[in-house]
Amino acid sequence: MGSQQKAAVGLAETGDTLYLCVGSYASAADEGVQMYQFNQETGEAVYVSGLKGVSNPSYLVASTDGNRIYVVGEDEGASSTVNAVSFDRQTGKLVLMNTQLTQGGAPCYVTLSPEEDFVLTANYMGGNISVFPLEENGRLKAGDTINFTGSGPDKERQSQPHLHCVQFTPDGRFLLANDLGTDRIHVFPVKEDGKSELLEKENTFDICLPSGCGPRHLCFAPNGKHAYLLTELSGEVIGLSYDEAGFDTIQHIKADTLDARGSADIHLSPDGKFLYASNRLKGDGIAIFEVSSEDGTLDKVGYQPTGIHPRNFNITPNGKYLLVACRDTNEIQIYEREEESGLLKDTGKRIKMLKPVCVQFLSY
Repeated sequence: MGSQQKAAVGLAETGDTLYLCVGSYASAADEGVQMYQFNQETGEAVYVSGLKGVSNPSYLVASTDGNRIYVVGEDEGASSTVNAVSFDRQTGKLVLMNTQLTQGGAPCYVTLSPEEDFVLTANYMGGNISVFPLEENGRLKAGDTINFTGSGPDKERQSQPHLHCVQFTPDGRFLLANDLGTDRIHVFPVKEDGKSELLEKENTFDICLPSGCGPRHLCFAPNGKHAYLLTELSGEVIGLSYDEAGFDTIQHIKADTLDARGSADIHLSPDGKFLYASNRLKGDGIAIFEVSSEDGTLDKVGYQPTGIHPRNFNITPNGKYLLVACRDTNEIQIYEREEESGLLKDTGKRIKMLKPVCVQFLSY
């Protein structure tokens, strides 16, 4: 079973041990959310528990303390949900606390507000985002939607708004909502009190991007001064500077050189020196870039082939391993990072799971 062991005894409880939570495309009858212990020094994983009861729990986010996990139910129609899950760190048990309908089809991304008192989803087929206040115990209250209109030049992929990511700037000033369908990032100022209502909807503005690019996921540099946007359709990384005045474009560089139109996820190494972007549909793998310490621009330094249909991936906090969810290979592949070059080495270790999509680390 490679690095996956279903055992009552877990890894040694050291500072090198993390919890690894995985979301997938699974039926509600299956354990679509699974929790593992993961040793970030050895790359070994041990199964802890699983959660049934959520249809297509593809993407998830954990609270800072790791006691709560919010999981989308990525159905395409009216049954689309967001779900609050408790995690008992002593027993390793996952429990579904409650569920709310997103009022927008195919929620594909979920995030917590800076104060962790709201949960937001990006609804790909709904053309909207949903905002849910939280009760003190972390349960979801009924939410509201923010709807968008418009389309892009690609009549097949951009016939309507397709919200793919909702993310707060590191300083907590703005919410960014990436709209693949209209080639825009919708920017919402965050209210200073933020108790009854989170966003200043009347002061929203848009970042307009190249026509037909299809913005998908975005990540910020550790210093908060640069952001990197991955476009699904044009397969580019767009480098952005960020300061008090807002955003400015500093670079366009190809992540997908095969024009597969399936770029997926993007992350920086913890030290901010290397950037990684996953590509699907042709030449499945991860593009590797070195980040300039002077101006934040990128230089492509490598490409690591992976299993089929790599979606979300993540890097261990110590920067040693990169774990990628290969949906159609039905496994999470574990790669070791070379610290100086940023290149990846396949360890051969695998976590077998049906259609994994999202991998998130929690402190142990």
